Amino acid sequence: MEYGPAPEAANIAQAWLDSHQRSFGHFIDGKWLKPEGRNTYTTKNPATGEALASTVQGEEEDVETAVKAARKAFESWSKLPCHVRARYLYSIARTVQKHQRLLSVIESMDNGKPIREARDCDVPLVVRHFYHHAGWAQLRDTEMNGWKPLGVIAAIVPWNFPLMLLTWKICPALAMGNTVVLKPATYTRLTALLLAEICAEAGLPPGVFNVVTGNGAFGGKLADHPDVDKVAFTGSTEVGRTLRKATAGTGKKLSLELGGKSPFIVFDTSDLDSAVEGIVDAIWFNQGQVCSAGSRLLMQESIAEDLIRRLKQRMSHLRLGDSLDKAIDVGALVDETQKKTIEEFVEEAQAEGADVFQSPGPIPKKGLFYPPTLITGVNTTSRCVREEIFGPVLVAMTFRTAKEAIALGNNTPYGLAASVWTENLPLALEVAISIKAGTVWVNGHNMFDAAAGFGGYKESGFGRDGGKEGLYEYVRPSWESRPQPNPGEVNYKTFAASYGADLPPIPGQKDIQPSVIRLQDSQIPSVDRTYKLYYAGAQKRPDGMYSRPICGPDGTVAAYVSDSNRKDVRNAVEAAHKAAPGWGKRAAHNRAQIVYYMAENLELRRDEVAQRLSTLTGQSKEKALQEVDLSIQRLFYWGAYCDKYGGTVQETLLYGATVMIREPVGVVGITCPDEYPLLSFVSLFAPAIVRGNAVVMIPSEKFPLPALDFYQVFDTSDLPGGVVNLLTGGRDHLAKYLVEHQDVQAMWYFGSEQGSKFVEWSSAENCKRTWVNYGHARDWEDAQQGAGEEFLYQATQCKNIWIPMGEIFAN
Repeated sequence: MEYGPAPEAANIAQAWLDSHQRSFGHFIDGKWLKPEGRNTYTTKNPATGEALASTVQGEEEDVETAVKAARKAFESWSKLPCHVRARYLYSIARTVQKHQRLLSVIESMDNGKPIREARDCDVPLVVRHFYHHAGWAQLRDTEMNGWKPLGVIAAIVPWNFPLMLLTWKICPALAMGNTVVLKPATYTRLTALLLAEICAEAGLPPGVFNVVTGNGAFGGKLADHPDVDKVAFTGSTEVGRTLRKATAGTGKKLSLELGGKSPFIVFDTSDLDSAVEGIVDAIWFNQGQVCSAGSRLLMQESIAEDLIRRLKQRMSHLRLGDSLDKAIDVGALVDETQKKTIEEFVEEAQAEGADVFQSPGPIPKKGLFYPPTLITGVNTTSRCVREEIFGPVLVAMTFRTAKEAIALGNNTPYGLAASVWTENLPLALEVAISIKAGTVWVNGHNMFDAAAGFGGYKESGFGRDGGKEGLYEYVRPSWESRPQPNPGEVNYKTFAASYGADLPPIPGQKDIQPSVIRLQDSQIPSVDRTYKLYYAGAQKRPDGMYSRPICGPDGTVAAYVSDSNRKDVRNAVEAAHKAAPGWGKRAAHNRAQIVYYMAENLELRRDEVAQRLSTLTGQSKEKALQEVDLSIQRLFYWGAYCDKYGGTVQETLLYGATVMIREPVGVVGITCPDEYPLLSFVSLFAPAIVRGNAVVMIPSEKFPLPALDFYQVFDTSDLPGGVVNLLTGGRDHLAKYLVEHQDVQAMWYFGSEQGSKFVEWSSAENCKRTWVNYGHARDWEDAQQGAGEEFLYQATQCKNIWIPMGEIFAN
């Protein structure tokens, strides 16, 4: 049977373009702005090469204008009643629906994607997000109590889903009371400008949503603007690293949704015909230009030959053509450079000896088309297996056992998404939980909804778009002001790099108060206490055999502690990784009992610990007792959260269950402040471990003894070795090697402005999550500052598992 063509009429899109004389400026403060003397960029239809319109190439002055308008609008928008903001978002959703066909056609012409995908997937999801977040706007003061908006959001989005992804940023931002300056991708600017016009038609106040256009460097200027409070970015991992470095030490919040190399895992218990259709959706949806594309096909060995045969048969029926043809399956690539990149990957795979099969259908002579491609005969070191191709190219490999499938699935620096194909539900769930990715679909792929957050693990970034979990990206704790650090220039090569530069202590260098005990009527020397490092559940001497003196308030030496180096950091991280899997899989009730046991054992030593605190810090015994008692309370508080923050079932449009699980982040490096040396130590390690993480702790540099005394509490509380590891020494020196460690998943730093900047900058290497204080002290006694929901947010990462159903009733 011959299909089509069945073209969608472009007249409505052409009319809109003509109404603007096919020339667009920025949309700022509710009106069009076309500054004089600007260069322009011509947007073309990648399927035909037709010039659609010219847009302005913005300059720094335009960023200033847009941010100023957004800041002015924030003052009133953030103070509106929740119900009023909800009405605005609801009105936008309604107005978008009225212009749904126009948006679909412009999106298809601007990007090259099939009109069916723009019409049936992208635009309906845009509408869904506005409706869903109108609800969150209404409920903000109840559901997000204790949080407040950030201010001005810089949203930077890519070209693969120009309209849908910008909606994922602006909906939660506006719902929480922020204003937005959006910079769309260079190639695809038109639907962002159209949406801005639609928002104005819906009555959105001027300045709340602004769109500026420009090249990549222009986006950097927007992110760098000092009056921007948060940068929300979707795009490549390389650019994400650049933004992380650019915003380091500025106090700006950052969320990154980056690249992926998602596994598509097919077991021998799957329905192979369904799996083949799933592969088509996973890798050839939007020409494979999808960050969550199922670009790595992992097949169980026993069904691999049959599956490949069926897949090749299905590929022979895929049709390429004009994006406005409703009968085609695969549209055009967005730009010539993207096509060349894809060709290079495939040619390199062929040169390595891989087998390449391409869809035999005709390729249009005009336009940027590339045939659906299957590569077999590759291994795990092949570049096409390791790197994101971002095109209609699938690589296929085999596995024998479920454990091998999990190992192959996780053998990537990325962690954005995955899918598992089997009719065996227990197997599907166990594999889904074992795969390190932010979204896992069971017997499906590329399903999205406003009620379920989407985002990655590892080098796929951090933060979520959608769901309640996505709202936290656009708020800060109510008690907190926007940090305005001034760290100055930091030499990233030499910062805190020196070890042993100061002479180790020598006899007679400092006054030492001998420790004595009274026995009957005489004083005798007490048994010497040597403070060692603590990792893998045991006390260890430092690798460098260096010590450092810890002085009391009068300058006398209270004790010597170990001076750790980078080898000690490596040892502690290794111990943490050995402990993390078992600790994370323990029943939450069991973790809670251990934390409660810590509180019990700390209270048994209440007076002893308080006396040491008082002697070490110079505070009164009464004040020290208060810190100990608060530490005991904190342990109870976090013990209570062991089994009460595990996740929820999301109310998506799926006929089935979308289960959101709050998983541990992994191994977390934590540096403690000097204030409240016991309470801050407890307040930081406890929320991390109750949620299943393993930690490497750097106690207070000035007052580490209370933390070192705590390892006796750990040992008597049944805490498994390696869950909490303690290293003493220079805070910044040890933080340097923790944040640079490639297998540390997150870094919490409470120290100086310069150290905060260094940690954020260095974290860009593997896109690890960071939480820093920018040199600002907290009131650790305060319930919100020392134990708020913020700690749970930092200690977990959300995974959504999509589980369909449909054996009895039709969808």
